[in-house]
Amino acid sequence: MKETLRELIKRALIGIAIAMAIFCLEGIAFDIRYGGNFSLDHYRFTKMIAGCALVGMGFGIPSVVYRKDSIPMPIRILIHLGIGCIVYTITAFSVGWIGNETAIGRGILAAAIQFAAAFFIWLLFMRHYRAEAEKLNDRIQEMK
Repeated sequence: MKETLRELIKRALIGIAIAMAIFCLEGIAFDIRYGGNFSLDHYRFTKMIAGCALVGMGFGIPSVVYRKDSIPMPIRILIHLGIGCIVYTITAFSVGWIGNETAIGRGILAAAIQFAAAFFIWLLFMRHYRAEAEKLNDRIQEMK
């Protein structure tokens, strides 16, 4: 039980760290796009930081599903990215990343870009762990 809680906290913190890094890069892009005249009012920045942490946990915590070998990989991917994308969508509408004054087409485009980014990050992690598994298998074969 204690080990499971530790694993969930670790995955949540990794998810938050990745989400915050992406948030900072997007903030820089918006700042450059608007020529340094990018402002937020009514605690929107604070709400966005809280939303960012929530999205990080929404993607990080469900990644624990990859430890269950009894669940087929496509279902694990669906569970992980499905929960993450649902948390992202709800949070994005709540904090104003999508919706509010944004036209519907721009909102759909923003959501599509975020979903593509989530899939890309997942793909990078999957490639990393597969390469790690191959190295371990090679070492085991050398020991025989």
